[in-house]
Formats: sequence, C-alpha cells, structure tokens
Amino acid sequence: MLKRGYLQSNADHTLFYKHINGKVAILIVYVDDIVITGDDSKEVAELKYHLAHEFEVKDLGQLRYFLGIEVSRGSKGIFLSQRKYILDLLKETGMLGCRPAATPIEQNHRLCSDVGTPVDRERYQRLVGKLIYLSHTRPDIAFAVSIVSQYMHDPKSTHMEAVNKILRYLKGCPGKGLLYTKQGDLQVECYTDADWAGSLDDRRSASGYCAFVGGNLVSWRSKKQSVVARSTAEAEFRSMAHGICELLWLQILLAELRLYKYKPLMLYSDNKAAIDIANNPVQHDRTKHIEIDRHFIKEKLDRGIICLPYVTSASQVADILTKGLPEKNIFHVLYQDGYVRHILPI
Repeated sequence: MLKRGYLQSNADHTLFYKHINGKVAILIVYVDDIVITGDDSKEVAELKYHLAHEFEVKDLGQLRYFLGIEVSRGSKGIFLSQRKYILDLLKETGMLGCRPAATPIEQNHRLCSDVGTPVDRERYQRLVGKLIYLSHTRPDIAFAVSIVSQYMHDPKSTHMEAVNKILRYLKGCPGKGLLYTKQGDLQVECYTDADWAGSLDDRRSASGYCAFVGGNLVSWRSKKQSVVARSTAEAEFRSMAHGICELLWLQILLAELRLYKYKPLMLYSDNKAAIDIANNPVQHDRTKHIEIDRHFIKEKLDRGIICLPYVTSASQVADILTKGLPEKNIFHVLYQDGYVRHILPI
C-alpha cells in the first residue's frame, strides 16, 4: 500500500488512504478481510486490480456483510445491524421463544459481587463476550453489558439473570441498528454523562459518552471510572475528559481524510458545576486532585479546540450509557441517536 502512495492513518493503523486531485481512496483491513471505498472511482478500480495480481483475493461486490455486521442501503442512508448474529445467539442459548423484555437492565439495579450462587464461569464469559461484540451496533445495551462484564471473574446467578434479561431485550428488537444519513455539515460533537457512585461494590461512578459526526452516531462507550469520585461534579468532569479524548481522535481521523472543517468541537454536558470547573482558571481545594483533567480540558478551551455548551438532562443522549432507563426514556434517546427499527421482531 505504501508503495502505491497510500498513507497509513495515525488514528487507526488498519486504515490506509490516498488523495488525488481532491478525491480520496480508502482501504480498511482486518486480518484477511478488506473494505475499499472512496469517491475516486478510478483509483479504487486500479487498487482492486493491483491487489488481485499481488494476492489471491475474491471481490464480493458491494459491501453487505463485514465481521458479523450487516450493511444495507436505502433512500434514507446506510443501515448497520447484527440481526443474524442476535438470532444465532438466541438459538444457541435456547431463548428464541423467550418472552421479550422492555429494557436491557433493571432501573436502579442492585447488582453486586456477593449476592447469588456461583454459575458456570466459562459459559458466562462466552455469553458476555458475544454481548460486548453486539454492542458495536447496539448502544442501547452498552450500559447493561458494561455492568455484567464487571463480574467475569466470579459470576453469580444474579449476574446470569442480568445477562438473560439482555438477551430477552434483544429478542424483542433483533433488527435494530444504526442509520447513517448524508449531511451537508460534518459537525463533530459529543455528549458526556456520569452516574455518581453507582457501583455497590466500590462506589465508583459510571462514565458514558456518545460522539456524532454530521448528526450520525459514530462511537460510544460506557465504562466504570478507575477512581472514586467525591462529588457528582467530579464524576461528570472525568467523563468530560474521556469525551474530549474521543473528539480529538475523531478530529485527527477526519483531518487525515480532509473531511474536517476547522471549528470548535462541541462537548455537551448537563452538569453546570463541571462546566464551571472547566471554565474557571482559579484553583480550588476541592479540585486539586483532578488538576490533570482540569488543565487538559482548560487548555483545549483556551485554544478554541473545544466548546462546552450546557444541555438539559432531558436532551442528554448519553444518559442511556450510565444508568438503567425506563422503556419510554430508552426510545426517546434512541430516536435522538438516529436509531431505527429496520426489521420487525421475530
């Protein structure tokens, strides 16, 4: 690839790109699977010809399936889902005929490490591993999967019940996925949220962020914070730092592809105290222990790289990544995320 004038992305080493006369050709490789795309049709054709002569490859035509993810195109845009993967998982676990659940996890769940009887650890780890892979196209299960993955080393019956609830939720909506529509403005923005001291085991908080490019959801994460936060503002502040790191990564990737318009990256938070800490240059005793994150965020603000607008809790789409929500709230958040029901439940 390098001999043909392609550059390897600094943001993602599996991605190679080449710019010619304002157009771009892109190649993504994962082991022995390759996706080629771009608006330079001539270079794309030449690259396919070159690869066919250098290696034994098979051209499968327009992308329809990649690493367990189904790709379909329509008048509204490109749709990604893992319907077959979900149905195969339900069949494997004998849950094809189960009663669907309205939500992936109980609201105000009480999961902890010392309640319940031991279960088969290998089976638990295998199921959770498959659910982790499923969350690549299902942000609605990301928080629930993050919770059950915390008990991989010593799973109990209560944790397996939580895994089964996720499967029952998937039974009711196996065809949901991500819709990517064409937008004129590729604004890069991120929503961050935190659930303070939510873990009953160690009282660490949950962080969540979801990043958008041109109004399309492109990345998200739900993760327990590595240290105990002493206030809601601190938990939210640490989550903001994680969101900014994701925004900066997206900025690098889009800049390499010459798709990034140099304007502030938008980071939305519903915690005014955390926003005030980021904007206030005066040090406080209550924030000394998070000075690294504070200086990191303040530097990006001063350089005009990011902007921290306030968003109401009702419009905080990252809420789904930090706590269990009632059914009506889940559908409200998913609608904002451009999430659609593509195929009716079986």
